[in-house]
Amino acid sequence: MTNYELMFIIDPALEDEAKESVIEAVKGIIETEGEVGEVDVWGMRKLAYPIQKKSEGYYVVVTFKAQPTLPKELDRRLKISDHVMRHLIVNKDEK
Repeated sequence: MTNYELMFIIDPALEDEAKESVIEAVKGIIETEGEVGEVDVWGMRKLAYPIQKKSEGYYVVVTFKAQPTLPKELDRRLKISDHVMRHLIVNKDEK
């Protein structure tokens, strides 16, 4: 299994329960083919540039181990999510 890190920004207009359900949904996707490590919720942060006319976002960082096929599926599902504004998946083992 390969070590990965995922950072994603959730729409700040969502209620707290909805933000938690987005985080749980992402963890559920990862758990299908891997194992979730640490989930670090950074909370509300100012964006470097406006995204969808918003200047703030709710940041979450998740470390996980998974098979090499999972990041492609995770990327696809996060792209079509209405609640995730941006995301980035990094392979921590790659040099």
